[in-house]
Amino acid sequence: MSLPFIFDIALGLVFTYLILSLLASEIQELIATLLQWRATHLRKSIEILIAGGVGNSEEAKIIQLVNQIYGNPLVRNINQEAKGFLATLPRKVTWAVGSLSRPFNGKTQNQTIFGNNQHSGPSYIPADIYATTLMETLKIPDFSRKLSESRLEKFKNERLGEIQDILFNLEGQIQGDQKFTKFLSVIYQEFAQMQADFEQIIWNYNQNKADLNTSISRMSQSIDRYTDTFQLEIPESEYTTASVRRLKFLKEDMFSSHEQTITLGGLEPNVTEIVELMKKGSKVYQEFEESIKDKDSQTYQHFQQLTGVLPQSITENLTVLAHRTRTRINKTESGINELRHEMENSFNSSMERATGVYKRNSKGVALLIGFAIAVIANADAFHMISRLSTDSALRSTIVNNAGQIVVQNQDNLKYIDIGTLRSQTEEVLSDISLPIGWTQVNIKQQVGSIPSTNAGLPSFFKFARAIPGWIISGVAIAMGAPFWFDLISKVASVRNTGKKP
Repeated sequence: MSLPFIFDIALGLVFTYLILSLLASEIQELIATLLQWRATHLRKSIEILIAGGVGNSEEAKIIQLVNQIYGNPLVRNINQEAKGFLATLPRKVTWAVGSLSRPFNGKTQNQTIFGNNQHSGPSYIPADIYATTLMETLKIPDFSRKLSESRLEKFKNERLGEIQDILFNLEGQIQGDQKFTKFLSVIYQEFAQMQADFEQIIWNYNQNKADLNTSISRMSQSIDRYTDTFQLEIPESEYTTASVRRLKFLKEDMFSSHEQTITLGGLEPNVTEIVELMKKGSKVYQEFEESIKDKDSQTYQHFQQLTGVLPQSITENLTVLAHRTRTRINKTESGINELRHEMENSFNSSMERATGVYKRNSKGVALLIGFAIAVIANADAFHMISRLSTDSALRSTIVNNAGQIVVQNQDNLKYIDIGTLRSQTEEVLSDISLPIGWTQVNIKQQVGSIPSTNAGLPSFFKFARAIPGWIISGVAIAMGAPFWFDLISKVASVRNTGKKP
């Protein structure tokens, strides 16, 4: 038996499995589309990620939170749907078929896998969109801003209170001295103006018209103006001189560096405090709750609603991410960006694991489809080898057509398009009668005779010896069309003593 003869048999067998694998891929893709396997698997993977494990992924709080993520416009816009009756008709068929699987997914007929009465969902969500959507759903930037607002308000009251104490102390020391009457009147008027300036600064910050640095800078400038007026109008006295020194010391102590003022005053909550804000009963939670005077406000209602339904697993996950982030940076604005980056990394890692699970599940389905096709097509591996080794005309025809397909795609062997390959093989099949199928000719060649319909048990035993061949073919078909096409190109290359230089 010569080596070219063996390569011809191998090439014919590989080409047959390529044809059957293309059919298997088509069937699997159709099933995956009808049942929305990719989108459903992505949804389940996100639930497991947020729940911190499979065991808690079916909790109502987890489902509700993921529904909010899928209801976000950023995620909804990924899942583009066609418009018009004819364009949406295939999708409606898909939804109808998919609804049959709801009981197996723990859903009732009135529920959908994707929530919000959505019949379909995206098959892929970028990590940055997931992280941004989760941050918006948890309202982390909004609550962090509100916490900064309350702390800035407290900081303002403390500074004004300290200045007021200086004035009250001076007034007590110079009480009854007529030369200070005009001075006190001017100073209190200027203090009232400084209070108004501070209120305007707070209002601008609350309206997002200024950041913390700008707000602290303007407070510092307002105190400088007040101190200048104090010195300009001050009568000569040891008491007034001491008051000026106290004002200057207050300003230098609290406003020498804006960054230091923000940090020491805790005006910007760090990422750990932001996460603690999500935990009911924590110090930061109580601080935030006490800072909101209007309990009927929309912010307070959202805060109560969110912390009431937030799963414990998400706060634990965020705590871990926050600790990672805080080792690098404490500033809130940058800290939130770093926290978002950590969410993206966590999502990417989870999706890598989910992709592995999906591939394993797909391989299991591919094996089942492969076995079914092997039986339905009567693709007996041993019979095919026997036919190819004895029928030189069949062997030559398959080898020539297989080589033709390789030549047509020799410039794109690594990036072969399955659709193109499918159309090329369909053209070839019109000229080839593969050694498969339940035709009388093939059955006679396979078992030696055509079994009678009334033969009963003897007919079964005649085909029982084909079972091992079907099993081998089923495994081979499950390997996929790209695998067999790559193998064809290698076998053809070796058969032809290498590629052309």
